[in-house]
Amino acid sequence: MSTFALAVFLLIITPGPGVLSLAGVGAAFGWRKGIEYLAGLFIGTNVVCLAVISGLAAIVLADLVIRTILLIISTAYLAFLAFRIAFAGAKIAFISLSTPGLMAGLALQFINPKAYAVNTTLFSGFAFYPESLVVEIGLKLFIANVIWLLLHGLWLYAGVKINRLELAAGTQRAINFGMATCLFAVVILSVWSMLRQTG
Repeated sequence: MSTFALAVFLLIITPGPGVLSLAGVGAAFGWRKGIEYLAGLFIGTNVVCLAVISGLAAIVLADLVIRTILLIISTAYLAFLAFRIAFAGAKIAFISLSTPGLMAGLALQFINPKAYAVNTTLFSGFAFYPESLVVEIGLKLFIANVIWLLLHGLWLYAGVKINRLELAAGTQRAINFGMATCLFAVVILSVWSMLRQTG
């Protein structure tokens, strides 16, 4: 169980479109809109999680055409966001949304390849309760959601607070480059995973 919790922590803490956009909403719009957007991300990630657990995601993604179309859309979107962040200059460029809210957060999770990859990894591995699959899934859902909420809450807090800091231009560029690199890594891993499955 502790190995599962550590895996959840490591998989969720790495920057992806969810946490970067959440930090951006916090930075631009403050706590109220940030919490509303967080709620959308939370519902969305749990819908994706249930789709993975039930096998629905596997059935849909078993179709090579559908999987390829979703991969192209999601990776193009993530690459675009990473490009914008990398070349934002000396202002920290969390992913910004013009109309953040519950539906925007929900919609993002449906095309977020990291959400599917993380949930597939967590729920297809790390068996720790062989006596009952139902109990194990219930415990995994509880642990994953607690850690998810804590880490996403920290990203929202960082977004709200970071614009109040007067960071040097070089520091802000370095932060942008680091966030963009993480997003590009998600894109590369998504494409690599797809090629490996079809190869």
